[in-house]
Amino acid sequence: MESMADKHMVFIGETWEVEPGSPKAVLIEGYPPMALFRLGDEYFVLDDTCTHGEASLSGGEVFGGEIECPFHSGRFDIRTGEATRFPCTKALRTYKVSIEGEKIYVDLVAEKHF
Repeated sequence: MESMADKHMVFIGETWEVEPGSPKAVLIEGYPPMALFRLGDEYFVLDDTCTHGEASLSGGEVFGGEIECPFHSGRFDIRTGEATRFPCTKALRTYKVSIEGEKIYVDLVAEKHF
């Protein structure tokens, strides 16, 4: 069986490192900062920078399936990246996540800026 590491996926952590309600900042050279979230047994990666105020969302608070920006209390849906509370109106970019054993991988190919 081919490993995720052999494809266009990038290793970003292990499942045990991410607690529900405690986003993890992910920095990969050449890409915008990202935030890794755990909701139940599912993992999600989105851009870490708020589309309204340039705040790091990994420093925000999780409410159900939403992340609240620490600057102006705007919120985003962790599953879709959609803005759910004013003053945030522009969605965050989301990334495909794959789990192999306890390893978490993110797909960066479609999100790479040239």
